[in-house]
Amino acid sequence: MTIPCLCYSGKSYQECCKPFHTGKQLPKTALELMRSRYCAYAKGLVDYLIQTTHPQNVLFENSRQDIEEGIRKFSQATQFTGLDIIEFIDGEKEAFVTFKAHLVQDQDDVSFQEKSRFLKENDRWLYHSGDYQRKER
Repeated sequence: MTIPCLCYSGKSYQECCKPFHTGKQLPKTALELMRSRYCAYAKGLVDYLIQTTHPQNVLFENSRQDIEEGIRKFSQATQFTGLDIIEFIDGEKEAFVTFKAHLVQDQDDVSFQEKSRFLKENDRWLYHSGDYQRKER
């Protein structure tokens, strides 16, 4: 049985995000990293999310325990119902992905749009930061 990838790429999880999540492959582009992070949130893969976040991200102002707990709570309380890629600007060391994440929490639509900034360090793409807008209610 083929399980669809939760990043909404249309591929199976086996051929899409699983190799990144298990460490068998590194995402070649910031877009692949962004999709794999969305899928990791949907699956509650806390370690992967921390490992793929740039050390300058504000997330690291918190303790490791607080970071893990925050990600875990968000993942468990959220239904990840879709992902739309709006724009991908590729670069050698810096890239941007604008996307819309479709999310539901307690039957409320908490979808948002974000322009994410990614930096490549030591041949690895990392999520640096993002400008996001919540859906109007």
